[in-house]
Amino acid sequence: EEMMDGSRARAEAPSTEPSAKLFCCGCVRRYLPLVYREEIYHILRMTGPLVAFRILNYLLPFVITMFCGRLGNSVLAGYGMASATISITTAATGGGLALACDTLVSQTFGSKNLLHVGVILQRGVLILLLFCLPCWALLINTQPLLLLLGQDPEVARIAQLYVIVYLPAVPASFLHQLQVAYLQNQGVILPQVYTAIAANIANVLTNYILITWLDFGVYGSAVANAVAEIYICVFLYAYIRWKRLHSETWGGWSLESLQDWGAYMKLAIPSTMMLCFEWWIYEIGGFLAGMLSEMDLAAQHAVLMLATTNYMFNLGMQGATCVRVGNALGAGDTTAAVLTCKVSLTLTALLAVVQGAVLAGLNFHYICCKMPAGCALVISTVRCSSFWLGLLICVCIQSTFFIVVIFRLNWERVTKETIPYKERKHKDLILYQTLPPIDASLDRERLRETCNREQSKVRLSTSQLIIRRGLTTLAAVLILATGTSLHLTLPLPEVSKVTEANDTLNLNSTLQYATPSLQTSGVNQSEINYL
Repeated sequence: EEMMDGSRARAEAPSTEPSAKLFCCGCVRRYLPLVYREEIYHILRMTGPLVAFRILNYLLPFVITMFCGRLGNSVLAGYGMASATISITTAATGGGLALACDTLVSQTFGSKNLLHVGVILQRGVLILLLFCLPCWALLINTQPLLLLLGQDPEVARIAQLYVIVYLPAVPASFLHQLQVAYLQNQGVILPQVYTAIAANIANVLTNYILITWLDFGVYGSAVANAVAEIYICVFLYAYIRWKRLHSETWGGWSLESLQDWGAYMKLAIPSTMMLCFEWWIYEIGGFLAGMLSEMDLAAQHAVLMLATTNYMFNLGMQGATCVRVGNALGAGDTTAAVLTCKVSLTLTALLAVVQGAVLAGLNFHYICCKMPAGCALVISTVRCSSFWLGLLICVCIQSTFFIVVIFRLNWERVTKETIPYKERKHKDLILYQTLPPIDASLDRERLRETCNREQSKVRLSTSQLIIRRGLTTLAAVLILATGTSLHLTLPLPEVSKVTEANDTLNLNSTLQYATPSLQTSGVNQSEINYL
């Protein structure tokens, strides 16, 4: 009877596991250990909403592009050039700076130091708002930069219009990326999906009202492009306030957010450079394809759209892995961090196989299956495909390097390095209080001096904060002033009246009807002379 009860308990045990809904097959539960099943379940549970959020976020510019197509080729080209300029100068910068929160917030949240999560968020807000000023300095000079690169003057003029109207949306874009990092690294994913759905609905309505109903043309499209970023930022902020998702991690604005900017920037600067280089590669590929022919540019755009769609799934899994590893390291659980790494790498490899099979079914397999042996011959003959061939080789080398680094990583040392400074100081204080009072008086004095010296190195006094943060703000303002001066002083070519009327011609060309000829209308020349 006891054996029957035990077997019954073992049979019912999987139903109480969180992963039982995913792994309902008995043979899978028998051959796959419980820890792996649980980890796969938690990663996939976060990956699904993250992929949905990425795709919904990608739909915002897609809708704007559809409405731009109704305004003519010049407007569509100008919007595309403005989007590329914003991506490589502003979006990549803000995204890279916000990536530092992925590390800091996840580890701090994993260590259960909840109020310090709010301090990190405040620090990120201040730093990213300061970086808005240099980004504005670049954006307001979009037209001369595009003309310097040999772009069409009319396209550069329209791109400048889009960028100028987009300037108020730059802080909203930066703050939205911070909010996403703030929630995502606490394991909160669904609010981003809900607000992205609402933002897409509002974006469609705004484009319809401004472009189709009110007929504001390119100005309405530029406003809709800027308002889309403001929508998704405000909606997410309102949802956080409504559901009080910040109640446990937000203790109000604190002067502590002015400290440790150096530690934040040590993570933010490499992250920004990594993201900028990654995005710049694709923009450079589009520029090089445009130098070849329109057919190469169209092929480059089609392949880029396909690669971007596939990349959304990898981004979702990357976000889930980052949260799990960061929380485990912050909690001091080295084993869980290593397990998450192994499981995520395996899932990524399986996902790559599935995506490759799908592309093979779409007749894209020839890119890899028919790769010639001579790379020089390939580059000289396949034109646009050589860019993707070179990108494939570089990504393979980079992935191999990353995998070697991950498996050779000293995870114990990494776990110790992620202990927050306050916890280290607290442990030093405990050690200082527990030293023997008689035999270790000298050690106690040395430890006191060491703690005071380390604290003085990390924390800045009020005067130091005023000087350093003031100089940082002054530098950002000077960069903006320099960009504004260049914008006001640089001479730009005057656009002719014919060029200025291109938008109206492109818009009204579809509304014009064929003028009937004299023969088809049945009117003779004498009647015309009489009239």
